Amino acid sequence: MIRLTLVMTLAAVLAACGGNGRPTVGGFFNQQEVPLDNFTAEQIFGRGEFELDNNNPGEAAYYFSEIERLYPYSDWARRALIMQAFSYHRDKDYPNSRSAAQRFIDFYPDDDDAAYAQYLLALSYYDQIDEVGRDQGLTFQALQALREVIERYPDSEYAKSSILKFDLAFDHLAGKEMEIGRYYLKRGRYTAAINRFRVVVEDFQTTTHTPEALHRLVESYLSLGLAAEAQTAAAILGYNYQASEWYQDSFNLLAGNGLEPGPFSDGWLRQIYRQMIKGRWI
Repeated sequence: MIRLTLVMTLAAVLAACGGNGRPTVGGFFNQQEVPLDNFTAEQIFGRGEFELDNNNPGEAAYYFSEIERLYPYSDWARRALIMQAFSYHRDKDYPNSRSAAQRFIDFYPDDDDAAYAQYLLALSYYDQIDEVGRDQGLTFQALQALREVIERYPDSEYAKSSILKFDLAFDHLAGKEMEIGRYYLKRGRYTAAINRFRVVVEDFQTTTHTPEALHRLVESYLSLGLAAEAQTAAAILGYNYQASEWYQDSFNLLAGNGLEPGPFSDGWLRQIYRQMIKGRWI
């Protein structure tokens, strides 16, 4: 009886697989044996979901794209298009994911899934952001796309995540400026280093790199013999980050030269200091 039960179970499994070990779609053999236009949109959609469940996102994207081709004006085509964008993204095929997401936004701008399509489009850039040392063009594109989610869909469930990712990408750009600035500083190219640290202080004030940028400005200006600028940078650092190790390092560096923090510069740092005191900086 046990053997008979096993045989019957195996026969049922083979029948479900169309006799060749391949999963079937809605009771039909798979697309290598029967053209897809013999299946309904719902059946093809089910096959796409099956491939996703079995960790084959590239295959899933193919089936979802075929629905768009075979049933272009159906509700299934709309559903398949957003799933196509998702499948491509899961397969790390970011250009095609972005293309599918953009088509969804263009065709269905008022749909409930439009916010998710915009979010997927932003992720197609964001998930490619690499280590700080590489070109940051994708970071700029990610920031722009994330801003679209935040501004166009502020009440969506994706806005909060987009804000977090926007801040991280913004911090990433500041990190790039810091890396270049440190490179110049180590090689004694103080003016070039100052230009990079200034960008962080002026354009990336809310990032985690600002305290170090101010300290590096103190180092750079002292190396050039520009005491007033160094003192002003330290004053800004002390006003905002007095408890940080960067302020302590700057304070010790100035003290070693018989100086103390204070707004003594007449240059761009003086303007930053004035804005800070008036509550318009950081």
